[in-house]
Amino acid sequence: MMLGKNQTIMDDDADQVSSCKKGDLIAFEKLVKKYEKRMFNIAFRITGDYEDTCEIVQDAFVAAYRGIGSFRGQAKFSTWLTSITINFARNRLKQTQGKRRHEQFSLEGPLPTADGGMTVDPQSNDPPVHELLEKRETQSKVQDCINALEADFKEVLILRDMQDFSYEEISDILKVPTGTVKSRLFRAREGVKDCLKRVMEEL
Repeated sequence: MMLGKNQTIMDDDADQVSSCKKGDLIAFEKLVKKYEKRMFNIAFRITGDYEDTCEIVQDAFVAAYRGIGSFRGQAKFSTWLTSITINFARNRLKQTQGKRRHEQFSLEGPLPTADGGMTVDPQSNDPPVHELLEKRETQSKVQDCINALEADFKEVLILRDMQDFSYEEISDILKVPTGTVKSRLFRAREGVKDCLKRVMEEL
């Protein structure tokens, strides 16, 4: 949903953004705390690399802070920030193509949680190791299938199914019509479904 140049939308972050434009660093730090986990998960899903993701998110927030004066409220701040984050993730992927990727879900690395956060390996009071390994293996296979998608389809799937952005917000983030968003999402879901079906048949 593209708005005209002089139109603005209702945004819960409007007051914080206004303060940021006046040089209020504390206001921006509040925005960082609010969105850093979400931006991390988006970037991590796109790149699959923890260290790259940390740098991407840091660079995205720096760019947002430097460019906050040019933000006109024609989209939500979260939409604008997500667009910046995805652009940095795309650029990092281009830089690292052809290089050996890190394991998506190692036994020692952080794991995605149900609410989209990241957590370290559980301690002794958690389920048996074999159950954790099976869960991790399933997560890894799903992520592998997502990674196998072309970038345009992967981004739409992540934004809609994992981050719950609306079609209109995704349209603003990716700068494509909502019809294209829906078409890409359908193809992405079918691609992941077909990939998982092949994986399960091979087991």
